[in-house]
Parts: sequence; C-alpha cells; structure tokens
Amino acid sequence: MQWSERFNAEQEPTEQQITDFISNPLWLELENHLKETYKVKPKIAYSGCSMGEGYWKGWNVKFKKSGKALCTIYPKQGYFVAMVSFSAKELDDADELIQLCDEYTRNKYQGSKSSKLGKSTSYEVTNEKILQDIKELVALRAASSTKKNKLLNA
Repeated sequence: MQWSERFNAEQEPTEQQITDFISNPLWLELENHLKETYKVKPKIAYSGCSMGEGYWKGWNVKFKKSGKALCTIYPKQGYFVAMVSFSAKELDDADELIQLCDEYTRNKYQGSKSSKLGKSTSYEVTNEKILQDIKELVALRAASSTKKNKLLNA
C-alpha cells in the first residue's frame, strides 16, 4: 500500500505509525542520530506533490536546525527516502565529500541537476553504507548552518 493511501491529508500519522510503516531499523538509527546529535525535533508535514506517480505524495518528516533543513524523510514500505539539499555556496564542499561516499550515493548525487540555488538529491536508504553517507551529508549541512549562525552572532 502506498504511504499516501494509508494516511491522507486529513489524517496525520504519529511517529510510531511512521516507524511501523517504514519497518526498518535504519530509520530509528537515523532518527535517533538526528535528535541526539543536532537536538532537533522531527516535524511532520504533508505534500500533495503528484510528480513520480505519487512517489513524493503524502506525509514526510523534516529535520531542521536554525531554520535550515538538514534532511527530509519520505516513508516507504520497508525503507525510506532521505532528501538532502545543498545551497550553491555548499556545493564545493558537497562535491568533495561525495567522493568519499558509497557508489550508489555518489551516482545519485552526480546524477542530480544543480541550479543557481543549489542541488537536492534523494537517496533510498536501504543499507548501512547509505545511512552513513546520509549522516555525513547532514553533518555538512549542519556545519554550514552553525558557521552561518556564528557569523551572524559575532
């Protein structure tokens, strides 16, 4: 069953229902990592996006720090999709970091189009290697967020 069919726009899922639907320990590992490392709370939001034959439609989980999205999670049955976006200013660092990542992660990133605003890439998190890559990519996002806040507060 599609996620968007299970929970429509009027029926927001609980965190437990999201966990049960994903039914993959990698999700709990990432969620706990984000909460503990960055002291962020997940925010559940609905997307009515019809692209990809409904692939993106439904409730998703956003993790933000200082107003900046660290990543957005799209629940799928048995796995999840993690979208990580980089601003144009972060692309040089992301291009370097991606060279150290798993082949799948590298190929997805390199296959994503950049714009003058930056680049967004979505990864199907199905194994530990991809999960570790997502953690590293999120760390880069968080570091640039912390750096920006330090400059603003100086």
